[in-house]
Amino acid sequence: MKSTRLLLCALAFLGVGFAQDRVMQEALRTDSPLHENLRVLTDEIGGRVPGTPQMTAAEQWAVERFKQAGADSVHLEEFTIPQSWSEGATEVSIVAPVEFHVRATSIAWTPALAKTTARVVSVGMGSPEEFAKAGDISGAIVLVNTHVDEKWEDLFNEYFNPPPVIERAIKGHALALAFTATREHDILYRHIDGLFGELAKIPEVLLAREDALRIQRILASGKAVKMSLSLPNKVGGQITAHNVVADLKGSELPNEVVILGAHLDSWNLGTGALDNGCNAALTIDALRAIKAAGVKPRRTLRFILFSGEEQGMLGSWAYVRQHLNEMENVQAEVVVDSGVGQFNGWATQGHKEVMEPLKPLVAPFAQWNATAITEDAELGTDNYDFMMEGVPTIVPSQPEFNYLPNYHAVSDTFDKVDFDQLRKNEAMSAEMIVELANLPSRIGHRYTRKEIEASFADTHFDEQMKGFGAWDAWVDATRGRKD
Repeated sequence: MKSTRLLLCALAFLGVGFAQDRVMQEALRTDSPLHENLRVLTDEIGGRVPGTPQMTAAEQWAVERFKQAGADSVHLEEFTIPQSWSEGATEVSIVAPVEFHVRATSIAWTPALAKTTARVVSVGMGSPEEFAKAGDISGAIVLVNTHVDEKWEDLFNEYFNPPPVIERAIKGHALALAFTATREHDILYRHIDGLFGELAKIPEVLLAREDALRIQRILASGKAVKMSLSLPNKVGGQITAHNVVADLKGSELPNEVVILGAHLDSWNLGTGALDNGCNAALTIDALRAIKAAGVKPRRTLRFILFSGEEQGMLGSWAYVRQHLNEMENVQAEVVVDSGVGQFNGWATQGHKEVMEPLKPLVAPFAQWNATAITEDAELGTDNYDFMMEGVPTIVPSQPEFNYLPNYHAVSDTFDKVDFDQLRKNEAMSAEMIVELANLPSRIGHRYTRKEIEASFADTHFDEQMKGFGAWDAWVDATRGRKD
């Protein structure tokens, strides 16, 4: 009898393994709905800013696609964003010493500025020394130079560098800030300089790189430059936004949850294909692949498409607040938000104890050279608030591929998506969460506040928080675990 039970257990284990192999096979199918789902989201719905009809349409799209994928349940979870914002007809031109139109777009969530003409003052990269050299900037439009984005570090600097520059401009009573685009070939894109959905303290505009460099050269020649600037942005009241939540219920431990997340919202200059429509579609299709493979996960698999990520990860922050008493039951969260670059490893966001247990889980990904595990931590997507509540969060590491030139840009469109790679990324994401859900015990405990802070010594995550302006909220426990 004992040998029979052992044999049955072994066969059951092999059955689980075979089912998990089928998960990856299902995800790799070229006839899956993945391609058409993303086409509809990007081409027919388009850019998705919270509070717009496009975002509402995207939420309904996600609900219906999750249902079609076979979810046991799907629902919307409501939260609010402090203010609505939309860009008016931004107009920028140089009126002296020569006249020419400047291609430009407003930085997101900056206040309106009635059409005005003012002198332009260059402050180089915006260091304290360069501001001092520039002299009086009161009433001026302050022009800030930048480097072209080539690596992830450059992109992070787009968020790290502006806050002190903005403060120096405000202190000097500048009229507005004009940032040089970090992309070449007249590519414009959208950024925001806050983490809480708040309105900026000074009008900010982004200038096409080629035009901004032309202005800088004229200034460098010793000539005074005057700019006409109009930012008729529309700022409104509180927005109601929604996260889309779908479940495959666990067969043995339904109250314990493993999450796969991506954000559904995007900026609206392009159609949000790489950031982050491709991974929203991946998340939905991962559910389909798992269901089609016949997997019955021990723990509940939860698939969340967050909103308000671009305004400061507001949807995932809201989810954590709304489910705070359930955080102990979240075994792990996996988040995908870096376009279609090939997964080449997994970052544990400072959760050192999960690194060893992860090794056998990533072994099936050796065929794609995606087995590296690091303790790296990053701020900038929907892992953040789970991480700061001590939940083990796992984020795939990806190379830049074509992400940087198209990030938040007019060029972030469906045609930029490499579907062969996206299906591989889906296969690994789906397999990862199934393996996490079927572990005999949780992969790691929920960190206390002291343990989270202790991890900063290795990850230097505190420096990131300070650079992003998130440190004070951690210190006063406005955002993050309190105990």
